[in-house]
Amino acid sequence: MIAYHPVTADRLDDLARFSAAHGKFRYCSCMRWRLTASDYRRSTKETRVCALDTLVRHGTPIGVLAYDGDKPIGWCSIAPRETYGALNRFKALAAVDGTPVWSVVCFFVDSKARRDGLTVGLLRAAVDYARACGATIVEGYPVEPGQLYTYMGSPETFRAVGFVDVTPAGRTRRVMRLIHV
Repeated sequence: MIAYHPVTADRLDDLARFSAAHGKFRYCSCMRWRLTASDYRRSTKETRVCALDTLVRHGTPIGVLAYDGDKPIGWCSIAPRETYGALNRFKALAAVDGTPVWSVVCFFVDSKARRDGLTVGLLRAAVDYARACGATIVEGYPVEPGQLYTYMGSPETFRAVGFVDVTPAGRTRRVMRLIHV
């Protein structure tokens, strides 16, 4: 039975276990969109791990973990858009409008748990978490499978949870939203 839980201070040990078991996740520690590009370039793997922990300790939402028993096997980064410094500066994903949104920017699933629908489960749990925190709109920026950076999820994953495409005309990067979560 898979369970999903927001990462809060009482789950930092679980986040650390997930990070230690997944080198690609640990390398970024899901800070690529949280730090500005220049801050990210100056950071190290260890400072990124510490920065993510610090956000949790200060009560900043960062995401949800999926568990198989007590073992964390999946991750979805979700937080208020304004907490993502690089996302807010990235012109290709500029805000669609002035409405406050929560943004989903990353999925990471253990290789042994892939192809079992875990990403859709993580996205549903992320939406539930955002709703519990007062969000009314959740936004994602999926890419087509096979593209270079697929950690942001696929359009099919977002459609499966009810997201609709709201990409402004002329944009090359897709924006999908779930409104009134």
